[in-house]
Amino acid sequence: MSAALLESHAPTTPTRQVGVVLVHGMRQDGSAWARQVDHLEALGHSAVAVDLPGHGRRMSERFSFRRAWDHLDDAVASFPRDTPVMMVGQSLGGYVSLGWAAQRTTPDEDRPLLGVVASGCSTEPRGKPVRLYRDVADGLVRAGSSVMRRLAPGAGNDRDERPGWDLVTDALGELSGWSALADLEAVDVPVWLVNGARCHLRWQEQRFARTADRGALVVVPGIGHDVHLDAPDDYNRVLSRALADFARD
Repeated sequence: MSAALLESHAPTTPTRQVGVVLVHGMRQDGSAWARQVDHLEALGHSAVAVDLPGHGRRMSERFSFRRAWDHLDDAVASFPRDTPVMMVGQSLGGYVSLGWAAQRTTPDEDRPLLGVVASGCSTEPRGKPVRLYRDVADGLVRAGSSVMRRLAPGAGNDRDERPGWDLVTDALGELSGWSALADLEAVDVPVWLVNGARCHLRWQEQRFARTADRGALVVVPGIGHDVHLDAPDDYNRVLSRALADFARD
């Protein structure tokens, strides 16, 4: 399927209420979506910004895809019955969202998935580069834990106080054997890819867009990886258009 390059959109009035689940990137939390939550609620939609394992209110949890999907399930279940759902994920949250959409073996008839907006995750998260990054992060964690034990014996036993790089090793350990392209092939709803022009994870965006079912590609000029934070108004316009298109389908 060919991808559409969408440069800008005017705000679009929604055709029906949708429940939107927003999934943040690595070392962020649900509060990163504050501008998008306000925008979606102003349009009359319901919005839930989750905290992934190892982040925000769930800092004490070890990160895994399975556990993250459980939290996405809970977020979807929080919407009233007969509410269609859109999933929005950024970076790590984008990979989590695509994986969640791909592994839905029994779609929820009460809360059907309309589509996915995936940002900053248009590169396969596997292979040597990810393993190298993970190994470097692992070394930083071990070094940091050693320093903490010398400075404050007993510190580091509480998971909430562990170094932030520990989370990175967990997440990259999961991603190193993962294929987002395989997830895209399995997702049976429209997928929009939204990237900043300077994002370091857009290397394979054309291939991703071709693989996506009814895929669209949006590139925001002059913006880096965290497009929803760096260009919130542009991002909100894209969400408005995606909602209208998904709801029509």
